[in-house]
Amino acid sequence: MIRAMIIDDERLARQEIKSLLENISDIEVVAESGVVDEALDIIEKENPDLLLLDIQMPGKTGFELLDELDGKAPEVIFITAYDEYALKAFEVNALDYLMKPVEEERLRESLIKVKKRIADRQNQAEPVGDGKLDIKDQVFLKDGEKCWFVELDKVRLFESEGNYVRVYFDDQRPLILKSLNALTDRLSEKFFFRASRKHIINLRWVEKVETWFNGGLLVILKDGTKIEVSRRQSVKLKEMMAL
Repeated sequence: MIRAMIIDDERLARQEIKSLLENISDIEVVAESGVVDEALDIIEKENPDLLLLDIQMPGKTGFELLDELDGKAPEVIFITAYDEYALKAFEVNALDYLMKPVEEERLRESLIKVKKRIADRQNQAEPVGDGKLDIKDQVFLKDGEKCWFVELDKVRLFESEGNYVRVYFDDQRPLILKSLNALTDRLSEKFFFRASRKHIINLRWVEKVETWFNGGLLVILKDGTKIEVSRRQSVKLKEMMAL
């Protein structure tokens, strides 16, 4: 059963979507909201699998709502009356983009994609058991007008730049307003390692490890990036990787 939440400032629009979902199996509407700040509180409490999300709303947009989520992002289907947002929606890797009024068949097609992605992610997940983000969880990243949904498995490196962190995945390097310490608290040590005050590396991206100056280590990632590991953290890395 997929647990869905509808977020739209128009009550009639929310009711229309709920009515359509009543005809579709394996979908349960666990909550709805028309206000972004209220919706954020509900998302934290209900932890839905899917957001059926309007974009243009009073006060804050759907994109701003996603940017304020703390932790993993649910799957998202954008539902809006403004087609000029279509390209941006797909740039963030949303599952689908539906125009109002929503057609039941198009909604069914979108939900098939949702079910498949959720099933794939559950099958590949490796429970960490400590409440932290799993390697297959997806997060929402926003840098200026650009934004992405990204599976943590694809993120090879986090690099501190003052009060910001640069995130390396694919050919992208967005800069997000987070501290490396905050990320350390959210990421599982099973998959991510704090190499130094400036870097967190994805252990799955490690190609090889070499000895370095003053008892430290040099980690070489699969993309060729070289990261110096502090002497203190080198001891911990050796223990973890049985070097």
